[in-house]
Amino acid sequence: MAPELSAQRVTLISLGVADLERSGAFYRSLGWQPAQELPEVTFYRLKGLMLGLIGKDALAADQGRPGATLGSGAIALAQNYGSRAEVDAAFAAAVAAGAAALKQPQKADWGGYSGCYADPDGHVWEVAHNPFWPLDADGYLAESDDR
Repeated sequence: MAPELSAQRVTLISLGVADLERSGAFYRSLGWQPAQELPEVTFYRLKGLMLGLIGKDALAADQGRPGATLGSGAIALAQNYGSRAEVDAAFAAAVAAGAAALKQPQKADWGGYSGCYADPDGHVWEVAHNPFWPLDADGYLAESDDR
């Protein structure tokens, strides 16, 4: 059965980067392993989707707007962890790899614990422990009827 055209899903997230080699080195230092590396894009397989790093010029051209000036930071990607200690460790690893610390991990108003950093191209990542969103054994959001 084919998925509904309006199904709530994402299969690829592409991050425009200024220097593909530099960005690839940053993500490799965090332990990310490429699934495919091409001259203008590197793909990382995630559970159910891909994350691509692509040169900003190539991304603009692929979007049908060659020469467009692409920015970053207007979206936040997030990784949830099982504990505050894991959040602290992930944040420290990203900063050690060259990320810019934006918000030190701290207790959040919504009842969890989170911090934010920016990768070398300014893409914002949140690392969080959300006690209301349980994780499965692999660290993904556990399936639930209320989500």
